[in-house]
Amino acid sequence: MGATKLSIHTREQIEMAQFAKVFAHPARVSILQYIASQDSCICGDIVDKVGLSQPTISQHLQVINAAGLLKGSFKGKTICYCLNVEKFRQMQELFNSYFNKTVASCCNI
Repeated sequence: MGATKLSIHTREQIEMAQFAKVFAHPARVSILQYIASQDSCICGDIVDKVGLSQPTISQHLQVINAAGLLKGSFKGKTICYCLNVEKFRQMQELFNSYFNKTVASCCNI
């Protein structure tokens, strides 16, 4: 999406699109499922568990992080990831609000 066109969209629309982008690729869904299944922050083992190369994992983590769905901490050159549960709840509320406002019978004749 071009930067010049962002001004015609609401903050909620832009945020919803960022969240949707995270879930638009099965690798990112897999990464999120793995991170969510851990009791603590995880580091380099995402590559081993998800089965993708480290550069590919890093690219997907950037998209997930840009949506605010991750928290991370630096330990030397290592980044440990965990879910940003508060942001997940905000995302859920945003999508619920959107779908609850959607008219289901617009095409009934």
